[in-house]
Amino acid sequence: MTNKSIKDNLIAQLNKLPYDLQLRVLDFAKTLAPKGVEGKSLLQFEGIIPQDDLQLMSKAIEEGCEKVDISEW
Repeated sequence: MTNKSIKDNLIAQLNKLPYDLQLRVLDFAKTLAPKGVEGKSLLQFEGIIPQDDLQLMSKAIEEGCEKVDISEW
């Protein structure tokens, strides 16, 4: 099946559905699409954050995120 025939078939099937089911199909299709950006597009920012700031961030994560508060549950 070619890309065009898949699209044509999908449209034909959608046209048979009531509006509310068409919306459900649209919502489902949106969940299948990739979100965000590719990692390689972020490489332009490599090295921008100063090393001191990275160490502070790492320390804050270790101190604030690696503890379990038993009374919280």
